[in-house]
Amino acid sequence: MTDLVKLPDRQPTLRLVPMVKDTNAAGDVFGGWVMSQVDIAGSIAAVRRAKGRVVTVAVNAFHFVAPAFVNDLVSFYATVVKVGTTSITVDVEVYAERGLRSPNPGEVVKVTEAVLTYVAVDGNRKKRPVPPE
Repeated sequence: MTDLVKLPDRQPTLRLVPMVKDTNAAGDVFGGWVMSQVDIAGSIAAVRRAKGRVVTVAVNAFHFVAPAFVNDLVSFYATVVKVGTTSITVDVEVYAERGLRSPNPGEVVKVTEAVLTYVAVDGNRKKRPVPPE
């Protein structure tokens, strides 16, 4: 018996439904699609904290926990966990609510955990300090 997983008690940063075009040869949602969406979700949190443009400089950790499938509702929760002089580290958790064609529609599973680092940049793409909150 698996533990009951619930969605975090906050609004997701990003929420999407993967389509057939997002699958790999085995029919699961392609890991690269998930990675791309994680980077977008992480950058949203970083841009908000930096109050401006950021660039991704590192994927510090990326752990796939379970597959996502077509028609799942995939939610990305991004949290700023560290702010440096120019950098922002973001933790992203990804959950899938199984779709109607699933054997367990509505079941929630954790799909991915990741930690990414972004750097605040100016209009010339040069590092700039992250402003105080």
